[in-house]
Amino acid sequence: MDQVSISEINVIISSHRSELSQLPRCHPLRPNSVHPLAMALFVRYDLLGEREDLDQSILYYTEAILLPQPLYPECCINIIEIFLYLVGALLRRSRDFYQPEDVEYCIKYLHYLRGQPVETFGVELSGITSLLVQALAVQVRFRSGGVMQDFEEMAILCRELVTPGISSAHANGAIQAFSGAILLKLPPQKSGEAFHRVIECLREVKVHHPELHQIPLALAYSIACCTDSTHSSDGYEEAMSILDDIIASHSPGSALSPYQEQALEVLGLLVLERLSMSGNPEYLEEAIHRLRNFLSLASSDHPLRPLTTQVLEHCSGMRSDDFGAIEGPQVGHSSQREVAGIPSFSALSASLVESNVVKGSSLKTGGEFQHLAALLSMERISELTDIEEAIKYCRVLLASSYLSDYSAHIPAVYLGDLLFSMFNHTDEINYLNESIAVHRDLLNLPAGQPVHFGLIKRLIMSVSARWRRLHHREDFDEMLQLFSMAVNSTRERVPDRFQIACFWASLARGSGHHSVSAAYANAISLMQESLAFAPTLEIQHFRLVSRREYYEKLPLDYASYLVHTGRLEQAIETLERGRALLWSEMRGLRTSIDQLRAADLALAEKFAAVNRELEMLTTSPSSSGIEISNGGVSGRGGMDPFGHLVVKQRKLLGERNRLISHVRTLSGFEDFLTAPSFDTLRSAASRGPVVIINHCKWHSNILILLHDSPPSNITTTDDFYDRALGLGDRLMKARKEHRLESKRYQRALRSVLEGLYDLVGRPVIEELRRLKIPEQSRVWWCPTSVFCTLPLHAMGPIPSDDGARRYFLDLYIPSYTSTLSALIESRKLDGQTLEKPSILLVAQPDDSLLNAWEEIWVIQRLGAEVMTLISKKATPSRVVEGLQHHRFSHFACHGKLEAGKPFNASFKLYGGERLTLLDIVRSRLPTADFAFLSACHTAELTEESIADEALHLTAAMQYSGFRSVVGTMWAMADTDGRDLAEHFYKSLFSGEEPGVPYYELSARALRDSVRNLRSKKVLPLERWVNFVHYGA
Repeated sequence: MDQVSISEINVIISSHRSELSQLPRCHPLRPNSVHPLAMALFVRYDLLGEREDLDQSILYYTEAILLPQPLYPECCINIIEIFLYLVGALLRRSRDFYQPEDVEYCIKYLHYLRGQPVETFGVELSGITSLLVQALAVQVRFRSGGVMQDFEEMAILCRELVTPGISSAHANGAIQAFSGAILLKLPPQKSGEAFHRVIECLREVKVHHPELHQIPLALAYSIACCTDSTHSSDGYEEAMSILDDIIASHSPGSALSPYQEQALEVLGLLVLERLSMSGNPEYLEEAIHRLRNFLSLASSDHPLRPLTTQVLEHCSGMRSDDFGAIEGPQVGHSSQREVAGIPSFSALSASLVESNVVKGSSLKTGGEFQHLAALLSMERISELTDIEEAIKYCRVLLASSYLSDYSAHIPAVYLGDLLFSMFNHTDEINYLNESIAVHRDLLNLPAGQPVHFGLIKRLIMSVSARWRRLHHREDFDEMLQLFSMAVNSTRERVPDRFQIACFWASLARGSGHHSVSAAYANAISLMQESLAFAPTLEIQHFRLVSRREYYEKLPLDYASYLVHTGRLEQAIETLERGRALLWSEMRGLRTSIDQLRAADLALAEKFAAVNRELEMLTTSPSSSGIEISNGGVSGRGGMDPFGHLVVKQRKLLGERNRLISHVRTLSGFEDFLTAPSFDTLRSAASRGPVVIINHCKWHSNILILLHDSPPSNITTTDDFYDRALGLGDRLMKARKEHRLESKRYQRALRSVLEGLYDLVGRPVIEELRRLKIPEQSRVWWCPTSVFCTLPLHAMGPIPSDDGARRYFLDLYIPSYTSTLSALIESRKLDGQTLEKPSILLVAQPDDSLLNAWEEIWVIQRLGAEVMTLISKKATPSRVVEGLQHHRFSHFACHGKLEAGKPFNASFKLYGGERLTLLDIVRSRLPTADFAFLSACHTAELTEESIADEALHLTAAMQYSGFRSVVGTMWAMADTDGRDLAEHFYKSLFSGEEPGVPYYELSARALRDSVRNLRSKKVLPLERWVNFVHYGA
């Protein structure tokens, strides 16, 4: 009907009604007026929106179908056309007034018409097909589930409409309805025939109708929905690539088109969906980058801006928790301006009560985003009145049908959290019970799957709170079941699973539960992987320190449990797996591939290349802004340098893990890079026993590892743990409060040495004698916890028949090792030689190191080839280069520590330049044998470091290739360097033990030199206790 005015249409309607009032139903002329009246009423509904007109139009269309054919058919439309008008009116009513039954009738009618010879009535079948697609698209809006059958049918029908010869108007209408329904209601589902048909249809339509901008958007969304259930990274990348192309098509400086803004929304939602399903750090960086990009491109009044700002702040908090402070662009914090558009909880509740909305219809209108922003803001509230209002709002939102299927679970999550907060505020158990019920019900529903792990963590907290309150056995059993579920959720963040495993182990052991072994085994298996979660050594150290209650205690507790149950060998394996984690990780990157080369050269070279690249990245300074390529990952332009660092590291780790799995399929390589077995570890005792001290609050142990017999366990007293802490505290306090040369400090140090002998020395010496280990044998200390900072080598005095003062180093030749693997590595035969070594001498005398000149002359007069780097020659680059060409190195300079920054520990060189621990770690020294670090603090841990990690310069030298290293526990006196060096090298090169490599003689040479230093002068204890030997 041509465009008419209201007055004109009213006249037409009155005329037809007047005619009909004169014609009974059986009158042959009645059909000539019924259909025109129906059309006129529909037109008036279009103009005025009065529902009565639409209802009357539908009734008259229905009558027109049921009446006989009109007397003058050339004046009227045929019955097929009337059917189509009726379908159009029913569709309109179903959409405008939420009447699902109307669209059901439409679909039935259209299915019927598709089976009729409609072309004989002058109607194109493609028009009916197009209407059927549109009707199915409306139907999926009304359904709460089971929509995949409708989507599959729409896909089949749309493929019919893209064949040649079909009206573009019919095809476009159907395709737009189909793609709109996908963006609104396509559910995440496992890949199946229906999903395959949908995606293939969209791919085909994209080719035939490139002008339809909504198709790429729907295709990306469909791929992501399919990916969401299969967790396929390839699918996500394809979807994001499509969306990136859409967004990139806008001109710089111009506003985004509606479909580009929609692509931006979908992309942001997909990134967050992936982050929620798997919290890998690269996904977090992707989310931060995408959210920043959204805020930079979206209009200032975009409805998603407040929500995006809050989510970005949340991601910022996650990044800070994971990696500490990261230099570079700040992720951002919600400002009052950004969130000012969010109404109060009471106002939102009132708006929901007043509204009567179609479920899911607001997905792209901004209303849903406003509710999501309000829910996210609940993480900041703490006042009781605010919590009460938020609870009311969550209840109203859950009772409504406002949120889409994707968001419907979120109010329940926050409701449970708020109820738990109310319990903490009021101590009323009803709140706690309801919180548990809400989260438990959601956990058992498909809607809860995106937050499955988060729900388990919440239930662990709430159920454990109720168990502590009521002590019901069923709560305890549920807690342990939840622990197991969380730890075995393999898609979740490894650090979170590791922490939960630690909680599980502690609770199970404390209660004597049978799951304690499984809990400990899970925790120790996740420990190293949770550390590799961070990209660089510095950030990994941050993670260690910030979560030290887990990393520090777990291996000690587990080993203690294993000793308690009589599994000494497994206890030693566990301690090896759980300490010096950073050195162990780095040593794995330098593992020998000689045997692998012989088996598969190409695989070996590929593995070596990945290791080199990963080591370069891991040892880079975290704040350096290192430039890293995208590595072929699309859509990440503009990501900050740290984000690129994380993405690159995760890509390399994934490639390395795949290569390791491949290597393990080769015959003879089944155990490639697995944790060393006890049979391997016992070889650390091939030159003498290794004394392992496990300092554990449950119960401490002293284990003696022997090469050719089972390990020995020395029983410790119940107060062993506390006495050891007391000795450590006493020494630390004395060093802070008194000058090192003061009598008070000397008395404190003397009491510590005496206490150490009573606590450790006496039982160890007695056991060594029982084991028939001769005096003057080599003995290695492998301590944990506080014992890493105590001078075990100097314990005493030891009672003697002749009354002479003797200390542990008088009876045995002591050395230290941070791990058994490090000691084993130091004895490998590669490159061993008995020739007298050349020496690199690095010295930096100044006004506070005047005696360094005498130490220099001592080294230069040794009769060996000496390369001297002094003053201007002593630069970091020259020193590293020199280290690579000399078997022996001697440093005579200042050593520096920075509290809390172990990788900044350094040697002070010319002009104040520093050779840092990280510089040493990055160097590869294939010919290095021995280093004498005549500098302060070279074997001292920085404050706040974890003792078991052994992050000091001495350990760094050993990691870089030196087999044996002499270091200092504290500051050293200037004059001692000359005296000690002179006697040390004289003893070392005496030739008393022919056939033994010089580096293996260094421990005896140091012991003899220290004894000589002690005997020649009346020295403070500090001066001779200071020097320690690490390695072979």
